[in-house]
Amino acid sequence: MPIPERGRPWPEIAAEMEAARARDLDWRRGRHGAYVWYASDELEHVLRDAFGMFLVENGLGIRVFPSLARMEADVLESVAALLGGGPETPGIFTSGGTESIFLAVYAMREWARASRPGLERPAVVAPHSAHPALNKAAHYLGLDVRRVPVGPDYRADPAAIAAAVDARTVGLYASAPAYSLGVIDPIADLARLAADRGLWLHVDACVGGILGPFVRDLGYPVPPFAFECEGVTSVSADLHKSGFAAKPASALLFRSEAHREFARYTFDDWPSGTYSGLTFTGTRPGGAIAAAWAAFQFLGREGYRGLAAASMRARAAIEAGLRERIPGLRIHGEPPLYAFAWAAEGVSMGRVAAAMAREGWVAGRTTAPDGIHVMATPVHERYAADYAGAAARAVEAARSGDSTGTARAAYN
Repeated sequence: MPIPERGRPWPEIAAEMEAARARDLDWRRGRHGAYVWYASDELEHVLRDAFGMFLVENGLGIRVFPSLARMEADVLESVAALLGGGPETPGIFTSGGTESIFLAVYAMREWARASRPGLERPAVVAPHSAHPALNKAAHYLGLDVRRVPVGPDYRADPAAIAAAVDARTVGLYASAPAYSLGVIDPIADLARLAADRGLWLHVDACVGGILGPFVRDLGYPVPPFAFECEGVTSVSADLHKSGFAAKPASALLFRSEAHREFARYTFDDWPSGTYSGLTFTGTRPGGAIAAAWAAFQFLGREGYRGLAAASMRARAAIEAGLRERIPGLRIHGEPPLYAFAWAAEGVSMGRVAAAMAREGWVAGRTTAPDGIHVMATPVHERYAADYAGAAARAVEAARSGDSTGTARAAYN
C-alpha cells in the first residue's frame, strides 16, 4: 500500500489495523508455543505505558539520557544477581538473543586474537542442540562451529565435546535450556572443561536466564548454569522472554570488565570523532530499556516467583493432559523448566502439528527427535485442557490417516 497523498485520521487507520490482525496468532488464549511471553493485562499496560514514555528517546545517546542510563544499569545489575554474579558483573543491554549471542561470539573471537595471535580460523565446539544464532554469528565473523552429537538424554555430552576440542578451538557453547527440547546442558562439567583448556564458555540462557532462578527458588531441581560455575565466561538472557518485558530486550553478561571490553567496537577515523560502542545496533529504542526496568519494578521478586509457579503449573497440566489422552505419549529428555517437547509413538508429528494448526494451535516442530515443542507460560495454565484435547484429536486423526483432521475451527 503506497503512502497516501494526504494523511488519514487516526481512528480510520486504527480500525484498519485492527481488522488486519483478525487472523493473527491468538496468543491471549494460549494458542502459541513460541513468539509471545504474556503474563497479564495488567503487566501489558505497564509495559505499554513505560515504553511510550520513552518512545522517542534513543538508547544510542545514553549519555544525554541519564534516566535511561540509570534504568539500563539497574536492569543489568539485577540480571547479574540472578545469574550468580554481583554488582561488578558487567553487561550489555541488547535487542534480543541473536544479538546477545553475536556479541558473545565476537568478544570470544577478539579475546582469542589477543591471547592467541596468529590463529587464522578460530572454532567453537557446541552440542547439536545449540541455537542457530551461534552458526549465524560464526558465519558473519569468520569462525567455524563444530556441532557434536548430544547424549542419550539429549544434553551436551562433555566427553564428546572434549574430544572435539583441538588447536583451533577458542570456545564452547551450552544452553540453559536448549530451545527445542528444554533440557539444560551439564554446565558445571563444561565449565570445568573450559577452565582446564583455557577456553571461553558461553551459556545461552535466553529462555531460562530470568525465570529459571525463580523456578529454583520454588524448590524445583534446576542445576547451576551461570556464573556460579567458575568456568563460565558469558551468559545471555532474554528480558523479552522469561523476563516478560517488551520487545526488543535481552541482556549479555560477562565474567569481568576485561571480557566485556572484547565486545567493544571502536573506530577513530571519522569526521565526527571516535565512534565506540558495545552493541551491534546503533540506534536503540529507549522504550525497551524503560519497559524492562518497569517490569522488574512492577513485578518484584514475588511477582516473578508467581510467574514461575504459574508456568510450571501450566507445563505440568499440559503434560498430565497429554499423558491421559494420548497412548504412547513420551516427553523427550528430562526438561527441568517450562519448555519441553513431546511425541506420540507410531505417528508423524508433522501430521499432528498440521492437524493442530487447523484448530488454531501453533505447534512448533522438533525434528531431532521428531516432536512438538511447548513453551509453557502463565496464560497456558487455563488452557491446558484445551491444548491436550486438541493434541489428542490431532494424534487420532494422524493415526487414522485423516489428512484433513477432525477440527474445523477458524484460525483466529
